[in-house]
Amino acid sequence: MDFFKSDKGIQIIIAVVAGLFFIPFLGQVHLFDWDEINFAESAREMIVSGNYLTVQVNFEPFWEKPPLFIWMQVLSMKVFGINEFAARFPNAIGGIVTLLVLFNLGKHIYNKRFGLIWVLVYAGSFLPFFYFKSGIIDHWFNLFIFLGVYFILKYLHQPRTLFSILSAFFIGLSILTKGPVGFLIFLLAFGIYLIIKKFKVKIKWIDVGIYAVVLAFVGGFWFLLQILNGNYNIIVDFIEYQIHLFSKEGAGHGGFLLYHFVILFFGVFPASVFALKSFKRNYDESLQQKMRLMMVVLFWTVLILFTIVSTKIVHYSSMCYFPLTYLGAYIIFQLLEGELKSQRWLKWLVIGIGGIFVILIGAFPWIGKYAKEIAASGIIKDKFAQASMQANVEWTGFESIIVVILIATIFYFVKYWNKKELHKAFYWLFAGSIAFIFSVMTLITPKIEGYSQRAVIEFYKSKAGEDVYIEPIGFKSYAQYFYAQRRPQSNPKANNDGWLLRGDIDKKAWLVFKINRVDKYLKKYPELVKHSEKNGFVFCYRNPKK
Repeated sequence: MDFFKSDKGIQIIIAVVAGLFFIPFLGQVHLFDWDEINFAESAREMIVSGNYLTVQVNFEPFWEKPPLFIWMQVLSMKVFGINEFAARFPNAIGGIVTLLVLFNLGKHIYNKRFGLIWVLVYAGSFLPFFYFKSGIIDHWFNLFIFLGVYFILKYLHQPRTLFSILSAFFIGLSILTKGPVGFLIFLLAFGIYLIIKKFKVKIKWIDVGIYAVVLAFVGGFWFLLQILNGNYNIIVDFIEYQIHLFSKEGAGHGGFLLYHFVILFFGVFPASVFALKSFKRNYDESLQQKMRLMMVVLFWTVLILFTIVSTKIVHYSSMCYFPLTYLGAYIIFQLLEGELKSQRWLKWLVIGIGGIFVILIGAFPWIGKYAKEIAASGIIKDKFAQASMQANVEWTGFESIIVVILIATIFYFVKYWNKKELHKAFYWLFAGSIAFIFSVMTLITPKIEGYSQRAVIEFYKSKAGEDVYIEPIGFKSYAQYFYAQRRPQSNPKANNDGWLLRGDIDKKAWLVFKINRVDKYLKKYPELVKHSEKNGFVFCYRNPKK
């Protein structure tokens, strides 16, 4: 038993339990369009083409992302095959690694108890858990930035060249994962921290030089290889895309000004509630308080940066998960140590937000059971949404167990909070939250996918291996590439919608439309033949002229 109380034993328990939550059911649901399929498709095309240097989509250079995460997916697909499980497996491993990192960092900054609290808080918050079971690039990107920030803080506290090298190495990996925005976030947070400290820090110029060399080598490795291989235009396109991303709203990705504030407050619940108490300045110079200040700075840097950016996407602010959960864990640690008094408003905020989730999640089985009746009632005006709700998705009623889990979680949290048994209260809150999120992803997510995209993905899968053109018309998607197992096209006109609709095609073309747009195409292009429709998607074909 003493072994399981040791650091090694605790880490084994963390890894095993995390694996049991993060790895099962990874392949239960089709990859979601756009981002999950986008990255997985790039990995598939690396394997098919044998070109592991250039990121591609539809076998054309895709300059939006560097390749590190896609290389991880390639390795996974080499082991598990080209499928959903393999595409998501790197993030499941990333989840295990993250929790082990948080335990060790928390133990180093405070003690073993704080490390365990941070692990529980991170894993028990909604969106952080979700990312561990997804095929989205951002988790590894965020982890690399976080480690880069942590090691530069270690360097400022104890100027050792090794810490500078480690910081540069991880920031370099973040650049290799998603581009220079990783360095931008680090630079802004570091600069603001120095300003707050009035530049009263010890930095050796030799270490600055070493930092620059390591950062340039690791972060610029892939970019340099592209240039040496004559792909300079890919680098230019990549830089132009990064500038465009920050200056203009991405297609379909707008949002109101406080979008990320709302996403973080509700999406990183319950940690976000307790983090609210942590934004008070402290002048202590200990490593603990330096870390807290850096986490506050990092949080606000990311939040303000992506509030300013026109494009609003949930995962843009996901870098905030690390500082937000740290700050939440810090307050919980203070409460458990008796250094802070419990306050009623924290309890009531947990009850209030938890109650909102009870209502929202509790409504899903009811809406699902009567989805067809709701669609037929005319309440929903959008024709595509009406048709989507006609999907044959089976709701057994067992889904209500999710609401029971959340109600029990809140009930026991309040019970032990009122009894001043805070350790039990927080255990119930975050352990119950983990069970709740796992249940939602296992029982609810597949059903949502049944309404949103399953029909069209099953159609693409049915055409896999056929020598035909297949393309969505009037909406953007990556699903046709991955699920129809697209191969390099010999005809350069194959990606031209106009040619597929009216040109002299050389083989059968399957064209997919959304139901609210198909009529105008059928009228305009008489050679189009409607084959079938399902859940809002209309499948048409056009034969080549003989």
